[in-house]
Amino acid sequence: MGVLLSYFLLGISLAAPIGPINAAQLNSGIKNGFLSAWLVGVGAVVADGFYMMAVYLGIVEFINTPFVKTFLWLFGCFVLIYTGVESIINARKIHINDDRNSEPVYKSFFSGFFMSITNPLTIIFWLGIYGSILAKTADSYVKADLVLYSCAIFLGLFLWDITMATISSSFRKILTSKLLASISILSGVSLIGFGIYFGVQAVNLLLGNI
Repeated sequence: MGVLLSYFLLGISLAAPIGPINAAQLNSGIKNGFLSAWLVGVGAVVADGFYMMAVYLGIVEFINTPFVKTFLWLFGCFVLIYTGVESIINARKIHINDDRNSEPVYKSFFSGFFMSITNPLTIIFWLGIYGSILAKTADSYVKADLVLYSCAIFLGLFLWDITMATISSSFRKILTSKLLASISILSGVSLIGFGIYFGVQAVNLLLGNI
């Protein structure tokens, strides 16, 4: 039970650091409510699942090639900057009495999914963290235990997702329209900043391979 709890806490700690996904969840929850913010996180968790499976199947070496990493940096740059600009442009449309969940649910899901799946930091993170966990656990436990502990990590990820969705949607209840718009703009700027960082990394990787 103690081992399960440690993997559960690991899942929370993996999701907790502030990054593009958390910023997108805050922005989505403020504008569209709990469901939209939650689905952004669900999309990101599904992407995490793909990378966990890639590590498990040993195909992460392909994902980690310079060409694929450069593509992911560039695509991630586009996704983040586009989302950030959209957030800033739509900030003035936010009003307290707006109907929630006006954004299609599939858009929220795929927003989180593409942000996470195109993030090379996610690859490095899962390769380093989950890969080492997998190697350690495989030496001491059977395959069924690996699945169980991986599920514990996912449970931690989903719990943090629900927490962020609840916090972000609650902000809308207590803040004024002007403050909500300001937070949306700040979230957009944050996403653009992450996007620029991704773009710089792509350029550095390209120049390093020339």
